[in-house]
Amino acid sequence: MFGPMSKISSPVRFVPLIGVALAGAAALPATVQAAGGGAYYRAELSAPAPKGKFVARGIVWSCEGTNCVGARGTSRPLMMCTSLAKEAGEVKGFIADGKALEAKELARCNGAA
Repeated sequence: MFGPMSKISSPVRFVPLIGVALAGAAALPATVQAAGGGAYYRAELSAPAPKGKFVARGIVWSCEGTNCVGARGTSRPLMMCTSLAKEAGEVKGFIADGKALEAKELARCNGAA
């Protein structure tokens, strides 16, 4: 009544699927680490941020006092810095993926805000 498709498949057919599942599970710790403490952007403000959390340029910024962190966005670091300055005030230091903005770029960041 059900035809040949109703037969139970051999376990050998599932071996490639198990490999894919294990590979995905191996990548999970890196993803969790990036989402947890691995902020892409770090900034120091001249004065404490007016809010502890806010959205600027499509990402959520979390600030404690003068220190702010945010996950990776889709804009250039200078644009992310400018959006932060508009929301939170003057930026004293801005780091994207471990690279600090130079003084000239930092001045542009604050000047555009």
